[in-house]
Amino acid sequence: MHCGLDTPRFPIPRTDTMKVICTEQSQVLATQVARALKTTVVDVKYSRFPDGEHYLLAGEIDDEMTIVGSVVDNDSLVQLMLLADACDRATSHLVLPYMAYARQDKRFREGEPVSSRVIARALSQGVSDVITVNIHEREVLKSFTVPAQNLSLATDIGTYIGTLKLDNPLILAPDEGAMVFARQVASAGGWECDHLEKTRLSGVEVKMAPRQLSAQSRSVVIVDDIISTGGTIMTAAGMLYQQGAKDVFAACVHGVFTGGAYVRLMATGIRDVVCSDTIERSCSRISAADQIAHELRKH
Repeated sequence: MHCGLDTPRFPIPRTDTMKVICTEQSQVLATQVARALKTTVVDVKYSRFPDGEHYLLAGEIDDEMTIVGSVVDNDSLVQLMLLADACDRATSHLVLPYMAYARQDKRFREGEPVSSRVIARALSQGVSDVITVNIHEREVLKSFTVPAQNLSLATDIGTYIGTLKLDNPLILAPDEGAMVFARQVASAGGWECDHLEKTRLSGVEVKMAPRQLSAQSRSVVIVDDIISTGGTIMTAAGMLYQQGAKDVFAACVHGVFTGGAYVRLMATGIRDVVCSDTIERSCSRISAADQIAHELRKH
């Protein structure tokens, strides 16, 4: 038990403005959301006890709060749960831009946990509702014990691609499963859309190419909801250049970039790699803030 840090709870003064509060990993996005809502971000002091356990002290909590925090690692998960408890006397809306563990939505082997369900249930505690952004599997929304809805940044990515002024770009999904997302991106500019198809040429050699359309002399933008290791995109980029692509770009909502993936992607000759600010990176050129603020205004 940690001593000397107990803070008495006082009644929360009522105001007419919903405030925003955030974890350390989501400061930029939270600030943009607050600006869009014309409100403020509550100051939070974060620290650790000598044994590594998290401690936080939040400033003045309003009667209605928006908690913004991407779960990018275990530390951000703990911070998010602590924030929800610090706001326990408020009506709190949880904005979860990126949710780690969401890809483990089934039990593939006996003895495995359904990790997404565990996290969803934990983050439902102390909040009135949840907003996610391009969650990897929509079925995960059913695991929250409070109302949960998902926003998509596909159109926002399409709008960003439009600013690049590419001549007749080909929007390419890495596989057939990502075609719904890719079509939504492509619809923003009325561009053609296709998905990569693998053809096994031998026991060790595999060819990747657009299923129906040619990349010859075209700018190709590979889009997906998440880039983690980037392996498929790296392989595809090299083959697209061999097939005559003018240049290759990559765009995603969640730039996880594990194990130096961003560096390796750029080293393959990809012209640029961009993501949104659901995970805050230097290549975050698309913001989820306006969509999040628009949804929060409905509450």
